[in-house]
Amino acid sequence: MSQTRKKTSSEGETKPQTSTVNKFLRGSNAESRKEDNDLKTSDSQPSDWIQKTATSETAKPLSSEMEWRSSMEKNEHFLQKLGKKAVNKCLDLNNCGLTTADMKEMVALLPFLPDLEELDISWNGFVGGTLLSITQQMHLVSKLKILRLGSCRLTTDDVQALGEAFEMIPELEELNLSWNSKVGGNLPLILQKFQKGSKIQMIELVDCSLTSEDGTFLGQLLPMLQSLEVLDLSINRDIVGSLNSIAQGLKSTSNLKVLKLHSCGLSQKSVKILDAAFRYLGELRKLDLSCNKDLGGGFEDSPAQLVMLKHLQVLDLHQCSLTADDVMSLTQVIPLLSNLQELDLSANKKMGSSSENLLSRLRFLPALKSLVINNCALESETFTALASVIQTGHLAKLQKLDLSYNDSICDAGWTMFCQNVRFLKELIELDISLRPSNFRDCGQWFRHLLYAVTKLPQITEIGMKRWILPASQEEELECFDQDKKRSIHFDHGGFQ
Repeated sequence: MSQTRKKTSSEGETKPQTSTVNKFLRGSNAESRKEDNDLKTSDSQPSDWIQKTATSETAKPLSSEMEWRSSMEKNEHFLQKLGKKAVNKCLDLNNCGLTTADMKEMVALLPFLPDLEELDISWNGFVGGTLLSITQQMHLVSKLKILRLGSCRLTTDDVQALGEAFEMIPELEELNLSWNSKVGGNLPLILQKFQKGSKIQMIELVDCSLTSEDGTFLGQLLPMLQSLEVLDLSINRDIVGSLNSIAQGLKSTSNLKVLKLHSCGLSQKSVKILDAAFRYLGELRKLDLSCNKDLGGGFEDSPAQLVMLKHLQVLDLHQCSLTADDVMSLTQVIPLLSNLQELDLSANKKMGSSSENLLSRLRFLPALKSLVINNCALESETFTALASVIQTGHLAKLQKLDLSYNDSICDAGWTMFCQNVRFLKELIELDISLRPSNFRDCGQWFRHLLYAVTKLPQITEIGMKRWILPASQEEELECFDQDKKRSIHFDHGGFQ
């Protein structure tokens, strides 16, 4: 679940909710989707399915035939209320507005789902305080592989009960407890049953109020989690106090592919601590250190081991207060990450002219698909370097280019860029919008941009907010819209 979604919720916006539990059960793989299609072909399937699963060896036996029939009828009614035929691989009730009564019905359904592999009841506030009733049934769904409980208002009793239940689901591969503040201070209680040989591949603990002690425990646990591929500790600022322990544990997670430490209060010293662990993370694909504003200056002397991340595809350093010396140091490292596909350096306002050499060396990143350098105080010389790299065809795979909020670029710089953007044959999205407080007339470069668009077969979106189009250029744009068969959205925010 994305942090954007959490932000939307915290701002008080109302989410569309489905009445009671009329979401759906869906298969977790192609086989389960096939089962769903098969079920739709026969009206008798719900009863047949319940009969089949209820007679499974793992289903809880009922004390009498009368109780059996009554329970079967209730569960069949429950399935009908969901709105779709049942598939016993995945129970997805994410953001359904579950009530306490719904939770009881769901618990009653679990004995009939012995093959359940995925359970998602995230974003249901009434789950909090009721988790014990679910965990007591965990032995009936011992094949569970995915458990998502994000933003469920879990209580201390809930997280303790959850910790006790993990030994009943040894096949667990993915655990999401994000946005549950009571996880903080209780992480050892929750993960105490994870032992060496655990199959867990993904742990997401975003904004869980984790303490320094939680971080220390996690660092000691990581060497036991040899299958771990994704670790997300974002928005837990207090774990910076135990970063040494976490980094030490990371040295033993050689299969890790995604590491997210967004907004964790990381400092200059943190870069050096993490850098020592990077040499052991040769399989890492995504590294997110964004929104750590005290990180600036940390890369000046310590990015050497970043080069060891040979398979890195995504590097996110936006809003990290990078200094000119940081950029100079990263200029030596980033071009060596030949598999990099996404690079985000946005909202680092001190980059300025120091980024010229970095952008000129992007020619060594043949796989780059997304480049986000908005709000970086870029100068015209920087654009010249970028235009040169584009002209020589070294960014041929680029699909997204965000240059917005770089208001100091002169018309000559924009002209140079727009004359060469036509070489980005796979470009889909381009954003050159100005800051909300700034408005400028489009120069003659706009004609070059219109011509370039005719040479870009994939482009669909061009952000131009707060650029003012003179009447003559407005007419050109209208003619362009009428002549082109493809749908290209010029987003100027209503200001022309």
